[in-house]
Amino acid sequence: MAQKKNADPNSKLVAENRKARYNYAVEDTLECGIVLEGSEVKSLREGGANIAESYASVENGELWLINSYVAPFKQAKTFGHEERRHRKLLVSKRELAKLWQGVGREGMTLVPLKMYFNERGMAKLLLGLAKGKKVADKRDTEKKRDWQRQKARLLRQN
Repeated sequence: MAQKKNADPNSKLVAENRKARYNYAVEDTLECGIVLEGSEVKSLREGGANIAESYASVENGELWLINSYVAPFKQAKTFGHEERRHRKLLVSKRELAKLWQGVGREGMTLVPLKMYFNERGMAKLLLGLAKGKKVADKRDTEKKRDWQRQKARLLRQN
């Protein structure tokens, strides 16, 4: 099998919130670090995470990831971790102020899009500042996506 030229063994996608782009119109994205325990990192390396039902919130001047699931690590029986605990997200003060202003606007929310390990092997979260879509907006997005598929088929046939 052919491998990618710059395939880094440290970088790996752990979890992706695929419904986020369907349910929300993402206006801005931001990469932030996550404060994790040792058993959580081991579990994430095995791919045991889910961020589909989670969200981020600014509380007491800190950014938190709420309701994310990290599967328990089997070998860490005594010193395991709580699966759905609040996890602190690491951003600069300037980025936090920008997110706080964005959330202050009508209908804006912080939605986790992807959880992954970067090239250096650090756990990161791609966070999106998004606005919820109405049913009509979702239908419009679906129509555009179907039209793009049809257009690609037509171009391939000719």
